[in-house]
Amino acid sequence: MQTLKDVACGQTVSVVKLHGEGAVKRRIMDMGITKGTQVYVRKVAPLGDPVEVTVRGYELSLRKADAQMIEVQ
Repeated sequence: MQTLKDVACGQTVSVVKLHGEGAVKRRIMDMGITKGTQVYVRKVAPLGDPVEVTVRGYELSLRKADAQMIEVQ
């Protein structure tokens, strides 16, 4: 299983599944990250936190903990 946290800079991946529950999962879905969405990893901070991605035409920064909940391929 590959998560968004493991994706290298410059790669585009597709969301397979969201892990986690309740408010955290809802917040990720509200940001536009849903099953089947294409996510482009723009930048990863030097210490790996946060990860900057492009989703549905806008830039978004995700904490490592949140990126780990997003399963991609």
